[in-house]
Amino acid sequence: MINPSIIIADDHPLLLKGLHDFLVEGKFNVLASAQDGNSAYNLIIKYQPDIAILDIEMPKMSGLEIALACRNNKIGTKIILITLHKEPQLIIQAKDLNVNGYILKEYAIEEIKICLEKVMHGEQYFSPAIMDQINKDKFENEEILQAITPSERKILRLIAKEKTNKEIAEILFISIRTVEKHRSNIITKLGVSHKTNALLLWAKDHQDILLK
Repeated sequence: MINPSIIIADDHPLLLKGLHDFLVEGKFNVLASAQDGNSAYNLIIKYQPDIAILDIEMPKMSGLEIALACRNNKIGTKIILITLHKEPQLIIQAKDLNVNGYILKEYAIEEIKICLEKVMHGEQYFSPAIMDQINKDKFENEEILQAITPSERKILRLIAKEKTNKEIAEILFISIRTVEKHRSNIITKLGVSHKTNALLLWAKDHQDILLK
C-alpha cells in the first residue's frame, strides 16, 4: 500500500492524540494536526496532503465545510470524515460532496486502515453501520410514502413550513375542518404523538422525503 501523506483534525484533544498515535504507530505519514476547522483547512492548503481525516463537527469550520471548500477550490486532497453522527441528512451531504470516507468514531480504530486503503485506491468507504442505517431509513421512508396520500403530503410540506391550519386551508382552498381531519389521519398513520408540535417536528425531520 502507498503510504499517503495525512493531516488530521479533531476539536477533542484526547481523541486527536489517540488518532495521531494510532496512525504513527501504523507507520502512516502524518504531516500535522489541528483542533479547529480553519486551522485544518489552512494545513490542507499548506501541505496539499493526499488525505485529510477530519471530525465532522469542529469550531470555525465543519468537516463538511472543509470538503466543500476543497471541492470549490479544486484541491485534490481526499476527505475522510470521522463522526459520532448517523443522521441521514449529514450522510447525504457527505455523499453529495463526494467525500471519500465516512467513519463512526466508535469504529474508527477498527476501520481506519481499511478506509485509508480503499480511499488510496480510488474507492469510497462508508462505515457498514452507516450504510445499514441508510438502508433502514430508505425502507422506512418507502413505507411512509406508501401510507401517505398526495393530499396529506401537501399538508405535511406546509406543516414543515410552520403554516397554521387556517393558512393551509387558504393555500389549498379547503376548509379548516378538512385540514384538521387530514392532520388527525396523518398522526394516526405515522404513529406520531398528539402532543403540541409533535407533527411539526416530524415534518421538519422528514422534509427530504416529503419532496419526492
